[in-house]
Amino acid sequence: MELKTRETLVNKNGILDYEVLVKKHPWVIQKNQNCVLSPDSDGLLCGLLVSHYLGWKIRGFYDGKILLIENGYKESDCVFLDMEIFRKDVRSIGQHMVMYDKNQLPGNWGNFENCISANNLRNFDTKHDFKLKYPFGTVHLLLGIIGNKIKINVPESGICPLLYTDGVFKNLFNYPENCLGWLNFLSGDIKNNCLHKVFFNDHYSISELMIALRELFKEIENIGSGKRGGDKIKISNMKGEPTNLEREGSLYKINKKELGKAVPFLKFLSQKTNWKYQSKDWTWNKFKIKKFKKGSVKPGKARYNILLEKNPLSLAVISGLSIEYTLEN
Repeated sequence: MELKTRETLVNKNGILDYEVLVKKHPWVIQKNQNCVLSPDSDGLLCGLLVSHYLGWKIRGFYDGKILLIENGYKESDCVFLDMEIFRKDVRSIGQHMVMYDKNQLPGNWGNFENCISANNLRNFDTKHDFKLKYPFGTVHLLLGIIGNKIKINVPESGICPLLYTDGVFKNLFNYPENCLGWLNFLSGDIKNNCLHKVFFNDHYSISELMIALRELFKEIENIGSGKRGGDKIKISNMKGEPTNLEREGSLYKINKKELGKAVPFLKFLSQKTNWKYQSKDWTWNKFKIKKFKKGSVKPGKARYNILLEKNPLSLAVISGLSIEYTLEN
């Protein structure tokens, strides 16, 4: 069943058919939806993109250890961006490797029914295809999907942040063959595709890109007051305990210090991309908190199957040494 679905999503030339994908997952381009973001630069860029072009509202953040979600909303009310949620009733879109062996899928694989996962689109798994895994951010996948239906403008100033996020610029030079293969799959090598402006632009020479990245790093460092982390919102610590939050009665809000980094970073990204940051679309308070158990296990068929029997909320094969996962308490 999984193979049949994949074949309909991919045309005879091995290219993703956006029309079929949107027909299967119409929510991905529907307007005025609610969403939950990963609190890093990729998730924040996704939030700016969907709020600007589709009018989506950001209702919370999820970092694999805790979930902040606006009071009055539940997970199934929202689309989770930059993560794959292993629940049938939750919509999500992400770019991690989540499949171990395409030839022996676990019995509950249907939990990803409402998930758009970049690697799953190509039926790529850990056992056979790990070296070919998706090398970009979730925002690039969204650009391809939404840009197929709506004209998206990527100004020259927006190219650098889009090459920065998730270390994409490193992958371009470390794994050029894989990057070009994925751009072909996403039709990013076609001029009218908005990914073409990002990856095949005439604007940056290598030296100019280095200079632009240097300036971007400086700006992020300034936002973080000289410390690392200016490009993300920290909502939990190493132990998985909530951090940078303040109580509001029975609910929580992101504290002033963390908000003092998050909003300037969003405004910086907004200025570069021309995707408007509108505070009314972003929730920073009235959060419920859900805490989870995060762990890791070495990849292997038996260990993977045992993990999926535990019904994780989310998972990602990070390397040949680690599958990171989140379990509900």
